[in-house]
Amino acid sequence: MSNHASTPVHTQYDRARSFDTVAARYAAARPGYPPALFDVVEELTGRPLRGSHVVDVGAGTGIASRLLHERGARVTAVEPGAGMAYEFRRTLPDVPLVRAVGDALPLVDGCADLITYAQAWHWTDPRRSVPEALRVLRPGGALALWWNVADTTAPWVAAQHERLRRAMPAWSHGAPGPARDLPAPLRPMERTVRWSRAVPLATHLDNLASHSLLLTLGAAAEDVLAQERAALLKVFPDGLVREEYAIELTVTIAATGSSTR
Repeated sequence: MSNHASTPVHTQYDRARSFDTVAARYAAARPGYPPALFDVVEELTGRPLRGSHVVDVGAGTGIASRLLHERGARVTAVEPGAGMAYEFRRTLPDVPLVRAVGDALPLVDGCADLITYAQAWHWTDPRRSVPEALRVLRPGGALALWWNVADTTAPWVAAQHERLRRAMPAWSHGAPGPARDLPAPLRPMERTVRWSRAVPLATHLDNLASHSLLLTLGAAAEDVLAQERAALLKVFPDGLVREEYAIELTVTIAATGSSTR
């Protein structure tokens, strides 16, 4: 596979907003989250999701918001992208959506029991998003960050990861952010939740194609995806891909009266 490192570099902003161009594909192809994840969130926060006010930041097309809503949470979604917000409102018209970023939440102090970032914390500036989370959380509220990371303990996933790294040196299967850099008074608790799903090869390739590095790769992305299709058909000749994930979850409880300001 050819190396595309010479492709023009895009800013963090460019990559973050690239999802707006493929919002429908993103919604259809990206993986969701298993019930076990939300069981662990409830365990670590010590509070049921049902009846809790949850602010889902970087909500995208609503993949996590929908599941939180189905668990009985009162969800307020926060999403900056126009395309993603359009898809969210199309599929979740009854869930409130605010157009904003996690670095500047247009929400009142102490209104949330839980703030969630599903696949989104790495798009924030923690110097701003941490104080904002502490401001919006009620005393004793929780901040939950998680990422669906492709599980490289599966041999085929490890092989794909190496192919994609050769094509795009910055590639990361899940792009977890600096969750371990959360400052005091936050008390981090970490868990890993493993799960899998079986999807058609076309869905798996659409999932890959919806990642920001491929979205900003230009015409070379088609070459990467074509080579992935050929490689995966050798592993999954029936065209059904078993995607393996390890969800990296960090939950932190804001101490009563805490503030980073």
